[in-house]
Amino acid sequence: MKAGLRLAFNATALLSPLTGIGHYARSLAKELAASGELDLTYFYGFGWSKSLRDLPVANITSAKTTVKRFVPRAYDLNRYVQQRLFNFGVRRSRFDLYHDPNFLAFDFDGPTVITAHDLSWLHYPETHPAERVQAMNRRLPRALERSAQVITDAESVRAEIVETYRVAPDRVTAVPLAARAVFRPYSAADCAGALAAHGLEWRRFVLCVGTLEPRKNLELALRAYSALPMALRERMPLVIAGMKGWLTSLLDSLITPLVNSGRARTVGYVDDAALAALYASARMLIYPSLYEGFGLPPLEAMASGTPVIVSDVSSLPEVVGDAGIQVDPHDVDALRDAIRLLSEDDERWEALRSAGLARAAQFSWERCARETLAVYQKVLA
Repeated sequence: MKAGLRLAFNATALLSPLTGIGHYARSLAKELAASGELDLTYFYGFGWSKSLRDLPVANITSAKTTVKRFVPRAYDLNRYVQQRLFNFGVRRSRFDLYHDPNFLAFDFDGPTVITAHDLSWLHYPETHPAERVQAMNRRLPRALERSAQVITDAESVRAEIVETYRVAPDRVTAVPLAARAVFRPYSAADCAGALAAHGLEWRRFVLCVGTLEPRKNLELALRAYSALPMALRERMPLVIAGMKGWLTSLLDSLITPLVNSGRARTVGYVDDAALAALYASARMLIYPSLYEGFGLPPLEAMASGTPVIVSDVSSLPEVVGDAGIQVDPHDVDALRDAIRLLSEDDERWEALRSAGLARAAQFSWERCARETLAVYQKVLA
């Protein structure tokens, strides 16, 4: 690949508080820049920059909510305006290639690569806002058709896209993600401040991480935890970290009694340092998602030296392998029993801790960038 290849990179996912796609976009962009093989320019929705932003725009989530409430067809209007600003930057810079890391690429008169992370709105439309389902159904087929190459996070999603949208298999490549460097083992002393802030003790709590929305299946986690013996719940509270998403009324009704009884803590969206401390000091992470395109939290927990319990569906078995416990995402008893096992069986806990660290070490952002560069090379060849 020629040095200085001019790449347009859609970085609008970095403007909101970072969740899975935002972390992917930022981590990948940093490694691509570090490769020295690209001249990167980032599109931020309403302007272009040669710099990678470090922080999301303040209050952007509440601003988006307000606009959607009062502006008819706000998504389409926003997309129209951004396309015009995207075109302006493209005309000035004459990029060799455009990569959109978040499904829906802008129109670009040149080779385009997109990353399609999952097809969750097709499998579980009831777990998404209706306007998102409509937008994805309307726009993704065209985005796939216009793309020279499609990247997915896992082989399971690659197979789904090939089958569902009849995309030629040689146009879709699975490139796995990784845990960021901040997620690693820490000592009890390192985590003392974060634990004290939430009234927690080292290795004496069960952790859930993820946006509070139906697909994450926190309902199963709450029911399984509530079915544990009282003595175990008293010594091992449930901690839920993640920003509030959508369709959460049922979750609220299940969480509130646990919070009121002191058996659960909701800590909301936490920054990387606090999240790293929670991962490293939890007894386990439970992640019973109904469907994942990759599932970064289990990998981050394993990299932190914490055993994981995950669903046995979609991409999660690819990520966790034999290094974690897999359960049916509809089986309350199976999840309850797995939590109890890791709470009481120290030998099994230690074995999974070691296996998880070894498994997580197989993934890296350097590898993700290297394999993404290979996709670019394939397009330009």
